[in-house]
Amino acid sequence: MNILSHIITHKQQGSPLLAVLIDPNKQDAYTSILPFLHEVNLIFVGGSTGQSIEPCIASIRQYTQAPIVLFPGNIAQFSPNADALLFLSLLNAHTADMLITPHIQIAQQVIQSGIESIPMGYILIDGEHKSSVEIVSNCTPIPQHNIEKIISTALAGQLLGKQLIYLEAGSGAQKPVSTDIIHAVHQQLHVPLIVGGGIRTPQAMIQAFDAGADIVVIGNHFEQYPQQLPLFIHTLSHYEHNRAR
Repeated sequence: MNILSHIITHKQQGSPLLAVLIDPNKQDAYTSILPFLHEVNLIFVGGSTGQSIEPCIASIRQYTQAPIVLFPGNIAQFSPNADALLFLSLLNAHTADMLITPHIQIAQQVIQSGIESIPMGYILIDGEHKSSVEIVSNCTPIPQHNIEKIISTALAGQLLGKQLIYLEAGSGAQKPVSTDIIHAVHQQLHVPLIVGGGIRTPQAMIQAFDAGADIVVIGNHFEQYPQQLPLFIHTLSHYEHNRAR
């Protein structure tokens, strides 16, 4: 399966996707999620720190055939055994270390592996909580009230050839990316829009989809409450059914 084509097809059909983000460094947390993954659309694997990626991928494969997409926090979290790689740039980074340096270091390995690589623009938004991404990258999140800057940053990513744009409030965000921001960016973009960080209820997920998100990513919440994953999946299925009527 070509993962980018799969995402674009869902966007064109108006069929949103739920992605579960699994941090390979939190073995106890992701082990509890595994039995609930069989109905998930997409699985993102990655964390801001650490290197333990292969055991996590092997464990996921035992429970689901859903595409596994690498969402790496560093080059050590690369594996040719995943289905695709989000080759991401932190668009509001302050240094080349986050914009291009790691990409140079891993480029030959990615090409030689033959894995599908998807260029993605990643934008850190203030979620009223200092996320691990902010700490590791030393990046200043864009305030949520500065919608014009967020739009311009997203459009710059699109013009640079990014095939996906990710609006991220950060792990443990107290405030998810607002629906006003999602709607404003969605209105300007042509590429699929991903939203994550601080989404803790099915209602918040649906609000993000209604505002224009093509993919919603949830990680921390399912680490704490894995048994709620079927509820989110059921809510999404009901939402799609109603839209199709």
